[in-house]
Amino acid sequence: MFLENPEVAVDTNHIERAIRYPVMGRKNWMFHWTEDGARYSGILYSLLRTCSLHGVDQRTYLIDILQRMDSHPGNDVYQLTPRLWTATVAGAPMRSLIDK
Repeated sequence: MFLENPEVAVDTNHIERAIRYPVMGRKNWMFHWTEDGARYSGILYSLLRTCSLHGVDQRTYLIDILQRMDSHPGNDVYQLTPRLWTATVAGAPMRSLIDK
């Protein structure tokens, strides 16, 4: 297929690199003491990986959304996902004393 279309990549290294982190994380999640701990660790790990894929600074993102959670409407929580957060909040994130 790549012979007919020059835009198609010859290899799939970019895809293999993208799935390496969840596979490595899966091995680490085995050693949590509880199933809930493993599940929440997986959620946090996925959230941080999504930040990386969207070019969002993970530390700034977490500081901002953890401060917004108290006042943000529950039915609009989807707006705090990294993709939508970049479009709406990334220009003026909330800061804290621990943020450089």
